[in-house]
Amino acid sequence: MLVNVIIIFIVFVLLIFLSMIWPPDSPWAPWWRTNTKTAKAICKLAKISSKDVVYDLGCGDGEVLIQTGKLGAKGVGIEIDPIRVWIAILRIKKNNLERKVIIKKDNFFKENISEATVVIVYLVPVALKKLLPKFKKELKKGTKIVSFIYDIEDQKPQLIDKENRLKLYII
Repeated sequence: MLVNVIIIFIVFVLLIFLSMIWPPDSPWAPWWRTNTKTAKAICKLAKISSKDVVYDLGCGDGEVLIQTGKLGAKGVGIEIDPIRVWIAILRIKKNNLERKVIIKKDNFFKENISEATVVIVYLVPVALKKLLPKFKKELKKGTKIVSFIYDIEDQKPQLIDKENRLKLYII
C-alpha cells in the first residue's frame, strides 16, 4: 500500500516537472505559472475595469483572474486540467471572488468566448495559431487580447510591454 502511494506521488511530481519544461513549439500547453507581478501588468496593459468580462484561456491556477477580479471585472477561466481547475477554484474562494470569477473545466476551443471584452492567453504559438480563427469568428470588434511571451502569428500588436513580455492585440 505504501509503495503504491510513493509511486503515485513520484509520478505526480514528475508530471508537474515535465509540464514546466515543455517545449514551446509543442501543441500541448505546459504549465508555466503567471506570477502576480505579470498578472498586474496584464491588467494595466489591458486597462481592466469593472466593466470588463475577462476570459483567461488555460487559466492555470487563476492568478490573472484573481487580479482582474480584485479590479471588479467579471472573469471566466477555462482550464482543461482537473488539478489546475481545483487549484484555481480554491484560490478564487480564498480571495472571496466567487461572485466575480468562475472556472470552467473544459477545452477552450469548445467554449463560446463571445462575451469577452478581454481575452488573456499564455499559450504556445501552435495553440495561438489554432485560436486565431476562433477569435475572428467569436470576438466583437474592439475586444482586447493580451498574450504573455508569444506572438499571435500574422497579427500586429497595438501595444507592447517589453519589460513584462506582453503584447496587446485588438480585434
